[in-house]
Amino acid sequence: MTPSALLGALWRDYVASTPQAERIHRLLAARGERIRNDHVALRTYGGPIGIAALARPFEQLGWRPRDHYRFADKHLVARYWQHDDPELPKVFISELVLAELSPRAHAIVDALIAQLPGEFAQRADLPYAGRPWNLAFAEYETLLAESEYAAWLAAFGYRVNHFTVDVGSLSTFPDLQALDAFLVEHGFSLNSSGGLVKGSPAERLEQSSTKADAIEVEFSDRSERVPSCYYEFARRYPLPSGELFHGFVPSSADKIFESTDVGRR
Repeated sequence: MTPSALLGALWRDYVASTPQAERIHRLLAARGERIRNDHVALRTYGGPIGIAALARPFEQLGWRPRDHYRFADKHLVARYWQHDDPELPKVFISELVLAELSPRAHAIVDALIAQLPGEFAQRADLPYAGRPWNLAFAEYETLLAESEYAAWLAAFGYRVNHFTVDVGSLSTFPDLQALDAFLVEHGFSLNSSGGLVKGSPAERLEQSSTKADAIEVEFSDRSERVPSCYYEFARRYPLPSGELFHGFVPSSADKIFESTDVGRR
């Protein structure tokens, strides 16, 4: 496995459940843009497959661990990884703090983790291995009432939650607001929680995202359309040293995590 092969596998799995991302990618390419990814994001419950397990395939290919984060409102911890090759995206991995869930939600997640096949955590394709457990729709709804993050992971398993376009590498948009206007003009719905653009130049990072696609998901007792993934856009600003800011801003990311609304096209 090479970095490009791993990222290619992640992208193919991602667009299979996020068709809008491929449409946006084609629209930007048609303008002559060369799309560069700022980061890819993955989610986990912890247990036998914590942040370290999901990071292992990336670390084996040269990604190096960087800063830790805590998202108290979302009951999450997170870390990101960066490669020496500046063309490769950062990897952002978050983990749900199960001890902070209600007993009912905690029990549902524990039952899901108990279904993990032996040696599953050692799979080379773990970052895109998919959902390894059975899940009833009522269990999904119970988790959704408490945590969109917990419900999404229960429904979709181990895969990329979102890719993020590096807006600073685009040549035909002066800023993130211009890109957002272009997307709205072409019929895409953006996540407006906290405003279309989260963050600011003063924070060295601005982000926006689409609303999630809705796709058909097979639960153990029925099939239902539920929100899948969103496509994100980030513009970074330089630090006083002149180097671009490479980290993340928890207050802005909290708004990006609020992605339960589904885009309608």
